[in-house]
Amino acid sequence: MATTAGALSDTRPLAPPVVNPWIVACTVMLATFMEVLDTSVANVALPHIAGSLSATNEEATWVLTAYLVANAIVLPMSGWFSSLFGRKRFYMTCVFLFTVSSALCGMAPSLTLLVFFRVMQGLGGGALQPVSQAIMRESFPLNKQGVAMAFYGMGVVFAPVIGPTLGGWITDNFSWHWIFLINIPVGALSLFLTSQLIHDPPYLKRLDLSKGVKIDYIGFGLLTIGLGSIEVMLDEGQRKDWFSSGLIISAGVIGGVAVVSVVIWELLHKNPVVDFRLLKDRNFAISTLSMFALGFVLYGTTAALPLFLQGLLGYTATQSGMVLSPGGIVIMFLMPVVGILVSRVQPRWLIGFGLCVMGLGMYIMSHWSLEIAFRNAVYARMVQSVGMAFLFVPINAVAFNFIAKERISYATGLINLARNIGGSTGIATVTTVLARRMQFHQSALVSHLTPLDPAYQSTLSGMAAMLQQRGMDAVQAAKAAQGMLYGSVLQQSSMLAYIDIFRMMAWISVGLIPLVIFMKNIRARKGEMHVE
Repeated sequence: MATTAGALSDTRPLAPPVVNPWIVACTVMLATFMEVLDTSVANVALPHIAGSLSATNEEATWVLTAYLVANAIVLPMSGWFSSLFGRKRFYMTCVFLFTVSSALCGMAPSLTLLVFFRVMQGLGGGALQPVSQAIMRESFPLNKQGVAMAFYGMGVVFAPVIGPTLGGWITDNFSWHWIFLINIPVGALSLFLTSQLIHDPPYLKRLDLSKGVKIDYIGFGLLTIGLGSIEVMLDEGQRKDWFSSGLIISAGVIGGVAVVSVVIWELLHKNPVVDFRLLKDRNFAISTLSMFALGFVLYGTTAALPLFLQGLLGYTATQSGMVLSPGGIVIMFLMPVVGILVSRVQPRWLIGFGLCVMGLGMYIMSHWSLEIAFRNAVYARMVQSVGMAFLFVPINAVAFNFIAKERISYATGLINLARNIGGSTGIATVTTVLARRMQFHQSALVSHLTPLDPAYQSTLSGMAAMLQQRGMDAVQAAKAAQGMLYGSVLQQSSMLAYIDIFRMMAWISVGLIPLVIFMKNIRARKGEMHVE
């Protein structure tokens, strides 16, 4: 009997070897940090790319658009691909594709090939975030998953903050090629460590196509068309003057119809590419919306602040990076603390606190002026970063608490997609609002610059008199004074537009606070999570 029992036990699948979860976390974060960094690191290098490849700046923006489109398409389908090929195999394939395409981007001889290789890079990198997040959640015990998500969040939130600064430094000191070539050694190391340390969990069942499981080609096609069209609309909207462009109108209509169609189709499909049924869970749905808002504010302000500091205050790229970097350091230090608090305090109260503090940071920014001191800019950014640190980990803790283990990969794909689409929407909104509000405020201010306005006449006369004292004749001084005054109007209208943006971000942060009321209370007790 013992021999029979031994023979039966030998036929059971071997459990994966136990690996220290922190080693697993560092392994998956290598490629994830590299991928998130690539969403923003190329932004500041666009003029250099355009110049060296004989392209216009507008044509060079497709280097960004192509990556974002491909990235968004793969993100929500990462769970389905993991089930189809096996998660470890799929993850290693993505790292390999991302690394090889990074090398090709760095050696691209033309803009056309660079855009094509960026599409490949986006397809390879799109699944790295959700798959690595799923791996980390499974590697840590339940009572330490808050700390695990804090470690994951340090990379995902910190990378976009330092991306523009790092990209600018590499481009200025070396060349734009190296912003892609530096991925090669990191990708190779990630591949080696993944092959040795990462294993698929026993409960993760692969789709067996030989047993009649059919690939959802319709869902795949609709999702690709929908997300691709939406990303093109968001990224190219302001440059094409939005709905005055046939391209943007077409992209908006096609994207909207395709997204609605894919949601209906996937809800009715037996083996969906994207499991929208997960949104039936109240906590996951609210968390997904909150993650969209976090991406909106994070990427929106990360895009707006360098423009404000360099365009209006005259900061160099390095100086503007010095304003943003302390916020990233705050996030890195606070994330582990929040990870510990998640197991001791109801996550929804941490989310509410984070939204309040993030809103406060944006409110402080809305009171800036052209005379803002460097330390005050750093202080406001740090306050905003404190709020962000209190959002990412609790949102993830609330989101996945009631999701079955085998659906975690599907859930991480959806919530990461929400953050990325939120980021694209935030950047598009910032650029649009900035351009439109600058025109509005300029029109309002110019209305006072008339010969009948005493203040205008007094200021103009004073400037002209000052210029005459410096050696100009009366005619030249009068013309120069008008130019100086108009330049001041442009500066003030730009400043007012940035204030509008910061105020809008503050209202968005505060407006999400009531959603916390509808979240279920969750507490960790003896290693388990309970609903109250």
